[in-house]
Amino acid sequence: MALIAVTGATGYIGGRLVPQLLSRGHEVRVLTRRADSLRDVPWRKDVEVLEGDLTDIAAARELCKDAEVVYFLVHSMTGGGDFAATDKRCAEAVGQAAADHGVRSIVYLSGLHPQGELSPHLRSRVEVGEILEASGVPTLTLQAGLVIGSGSASFEMIRHLTDVLPVMPSPRWVLNQIQPIAVRDALHYLVGAAEEDLPGSIRCDIGGPDVHSYAQLMKIYARTAELREPRVLPLPVLTPWLAAQWVNLVTPIPRSLAIPLVESLQHDCVVKDRRIDELIAPPKEGLTAYPEAVALALEKMSADRVETTWAASHALDLPSEPLPSDPDWSGRTVLRDERHARTPASPEAVFAVIQGIGGEKGYFSLSKAWRLRGLLDKIVGGVGLGRGRRSQESLQLGEAVDWWRVETLEPGRLLRLRAEMKVPGQAWLEFTVEPDDDGGSRYTQRAIFFPSGLGGRLYWLALTPFHAVIFRKMAARLTAEAEARSPRERPGT
Repeated sequence: MALIAVTGATGYIGGRLVPQLLSRGHEVRVLTRRADSLRDVPWRKDVEVLEGDLTDIAAARELCKDAEVVYFLVHSMTGGGDFAATDKRCAEAVGQAAADHGVRSIVYLSGLHPQGELSPHLRSRVEVGEILEASGVPTLTLQAGLVIGSGSASFEMIRHLTDVLPVMPSPRWVLNQIQPIAVRDALHYLVGAAEEDLPGSIRCDIGGPDVHSYAQLMKIYARTAELREPRVLPLPVLTPWLAAQWVNLVTPIPRSLAIPLVESLQHDCVVKDRRIDELIAPPKEGLTAYPEAVALALEKMSADRVETTWAASHALDLPSEPLPSDPDWSGRTVLRDERHARTPASPEAVFAVIQGIGGEKGYFSLSKAWRLRGLLDKIVGGVGLGRGRRSQESLQLGEAVDWWRVETLEPGRLLRLRAEMKVPGQAWLEFTVEPDDDGGSRYTQRAIFFPSGLGGRLYWLALTPFHAVIFRKMAARLTAEAEARSPRERPGT
């Protein structure tokens, strides 16, 4: 049993690793830029949470103090800007802090890669490993290919491309050989690494038992999901950049993530050796074959039991400006659409409908208009509506709902969503429910916009006629559904 420090606990892998480490009896400490981003995860009360930025050496030292093992799971690829430079600074801070505090080992999840020239994404992954190794702390670098699991970026990319396109014009890299790994097997090796005494720094490939082309991955997914197999047409004219634009439009993966992901698929990415099995025994039941990994992911999605998603890796950075619920707007320009309603439905029933908004449920009004706006957002490089939701029934602070981020969540009373779409300003959608004197509810719905310059004002003005319809119907239909869920007994019945 050891004190283990985990970076990237708000991400896809980190959010699944932490509870497994806890189940082994380890103490866990995590670092996040906002402690609130972990408020609603099931394991929050069982870990020590530090608030800080990993590029800050003081924060990194606090994280590593008294820790035996440090997991480096951060990746700034989805954060915009120069992700390679940011990851380099993070690795330097963690390596120095781990060395200063005598950490026994560092565990780093990297990517499978070929020899020779690499894409910027894979080159950054390799450089991070070299920086951690140079710290002098024994470092185990686990090099994984596509990670397949419910909510993973790789799985969502395959799923949406296959679901949407019966015929897919593709670059020639769809014929390259790839060795995916099920998320459960990646976690098996990561958890096992905490209990190993490393003789020095080691790099090991990890992957599943099967090697397929990307085209085969799509076809196997289609068979497993009982869909028609897509026809894949490799075209030499599709450059990685053009292919990434296609992925951005058809899948929920944003352009900032699609480009490095596609670039990393330009070469065969297969396991070169199985040295990892000499260090950490493989799962007793054996490694998970790709078709089984797909079936498990689909089963979790169907049962609404997705633990983490790739979209969760965005940090919850609250704006410094006054929040939409503040009564004093500090003199700035604020544009809004506000709706009120009284309903006989209970506050519990109303809020249950509120927190189910988005995803498959949609927004209760003009579904085609929402989809068109999502497509336009994708075209200009935004996230669009395709991210969906982790769960169809429940929400957690900081997680994604389509192109929104859950910024404030007071169960039973308040939900505030911050827009992450491309807009000339900042936008929120806020829902509040309060108990009424007669046992019903008072419902308040606000769309709030902080415009940026003249463009922001013209943007809001152009949408005002649509808002009048969309938000009026949203309020009416949302409260009507709440009433249908909690019918009140009529007098005399």
